[in-house]
Amino acid sequence: MTALPNPSYDNGLSAFLPPGSEGAVVRIPSRDEVADEFKWDPSAVFASEDDWEAEFLRVREALPRLAAFKGTLGESASNLLRCLRTRDEIFASLARVHVYASMKSHEDMTVSRYQTLSDRSEGLWAEASAASGFISPELLSIPGETLNAFIGDDGGAFDDYRFELRDTIRRRERVRSGEEETLLARASEMSSVPFTVFSMLANADMRFPNVKDEDGNDAELSEERYTKLVSSRNRDVRKGAFEALYETYRKNLNTFGAAFNGMLKASRFFSKARGYESDLAASLDGPNIPVSVYHNLVETTESRLEPLHRYMALRKRTLGLDELHMYDVYVPLVENPYRDIPWETAKGMVREALRPLGSEYSDILARGMTSGWIDVLPNRGKRSGAYSGGAFGTPPYILMNYGGELSDVLTLAHELGHSMHSHYSRANQPYPMSEYTIFCAETASAVNEELLLRHMLNITDDRMKRAYILNSKLERIRSTLYRQVMFASFERDVHGRGENGCDTSAECLCGLWREKNAMYFGPEMVTDELIGFEWLRIPHFYSPFYVYQYATGCSAALSLSRGIAGGDAGSRARWLKFLASGGSGYPIDLLKSAGVDMSTPNPISDAIDLFSAALDDLEGLLS
Repeated sequence: MTALPNPSYDNGLSAFLPPGSEGAVVRIPSRDEVADEFKWDPSAVFASEDDWEAEFLRVREALPRLAAFKGTLGESASNLLRCLRTRDEIFASLARVHVYASMKSHEDMTVSRYQTLSDRSEGLWAEASAASGFISPELLSIPGETLNAFIGDDGGAFDDYRFELRDTIRRRERVRSGEEETLLARASEMSSVPFTVFSMLANADMRFPNVKDEDGNDAELSEERYTKLVSSRNRDVRKGAFEALYETYRKNLNTFGAAFNGMLKASRFFSKARGYESDLAASLDGPNIPVSVYHNLVETTESRLEPLHRYMALRKRTLGLDELHMYDVYVPLVENPYRDIPWETAKGMVREALRPLGSEYSDILARGMTSGWIDVLPNRGKRSGAYSGGAFGTPPYILMNYGGELSDVLTLAHELGHSMHSHYSRANQPYPMSEYTIFCAETASAVNEELLLRHMLNITDDRMKRAYILNSKLERIRSTLYRQVMFASFERDVHGRGENGCDTSAECLCGLWREKNAMYFGPEMVTDELIGFEWLRIPHFYSPFYVYQYATGCSAALSLSRGIAGGDAGSRARWLKFLASGGSGYPIDLLKSAGVDMSTPNPISDAIDLFSAALDDLEGLLS
């Protein structure tokens, strides 16, 4: 197939216009107007909502069985092992309950029935967390010699739990009493409210005005359509989209600001409750990432802003602008030779680019792209953006909002990096060690992106195509390294303000955001007032200190992909072993075994050097 079957669609994002309706307002299709072949298949999780309901009740009824172990873990190795296995049985089932409910709710967030499923699954997760809250404090009450005897002389029964138990001992001072852990688990349900408010406002309730598209039609603005419009060669189109988007966020400033401050308060509550000196230390302690890694990332990047400033100067010069504005950042510097890429073509591009990862990887990838892993097209009410999800025992599902651009093909490669990581981890690790950390996850996705861009550069001699690919490469590094470090720098400052009782009002944070943009983009950029409202639309800020991992992942990936793309068998073998390692070790150690040391600033500097080299090449092509 070379095109979408419904002729009213233009690769999923453009006008949904019945014949004879020229000049009509462009609208986003409803869920039932999208062909089934472009939808994921939740039936691999549960065949029906009735099956979901039955599993929901089964999990709830199993919780007393878990709670019955309370006070017995130190009595025998058998009790401890049975408790851990019962916990994992419950949470493995609960994860499937949660995945199905999330998938259905994200298909159309205006359907209240599906939002109810999602809310119920989150509530049940909080109940299960409360029921299991006794485990960590009780483990730590067992004398060290007794616990070591339990796990060291068991004939291998504890093999699946050794890493977890040793990590629990590492975090001994952060675990509270059984009653306190139960209260903290119950409080976690309330802590999700700020993000829920953000999500419902941004995805369901907030309405953007119509704007003019490149054909002069009135187009219903959305987050997904904004991405395309702000990349338009027509400056009036991208300026109009920019102003319409951020004026809408400005009108909702108080609500977004209140939700964000709720997140800050929840973050501070949990970090203080566990005795951490900062929210940053609390967030990084889980995966045992040294705080110095975060500070090295920000400080190294902010000391190397000159290449980004030079890129902005090239952008201004190439576009022939007297002033470079924030709405000029995303337009390609050369005409796009890769427009309206059919979905089938996109899949083929990704398969070919990832062949250096071997035949087994390629075969699994091909099956995944044709067997209901991916929800491809946007529809009204659908969750914005893209992600890879799923759980142990389910496919690694992908949500996309595919629009036919090269950026969408890169997004496909990115999310398949996550999904293949999940597949390998869950296939090679037992449940307790099957889930990798985000720190590792972002490396897996970025390797796929880099392999795709390298492949495209290798197969074309066309000057303008090479310029466009280099421009795309620079944009990926700019958005994944420089931009995410700017986010990380903002987060560090904002949480620090909250910890010190300083001003975190929405107006104050708008000013801080403008300051960060001015510093990062440099003297060639006009820092428009409206860009101050951009932080309102960043969902990842509701998971504190998450975004820095995109930048560390990008840096690690640029290093690791060189050997893989060059056909080095050892590099490929180490990489596949890394993908299969799941959560069997600390992320810093797992990446070291793959071939990169993120405890030093060197990978960050190397990534910026590669950005600068690609910029040299692009300047040469455009001179």
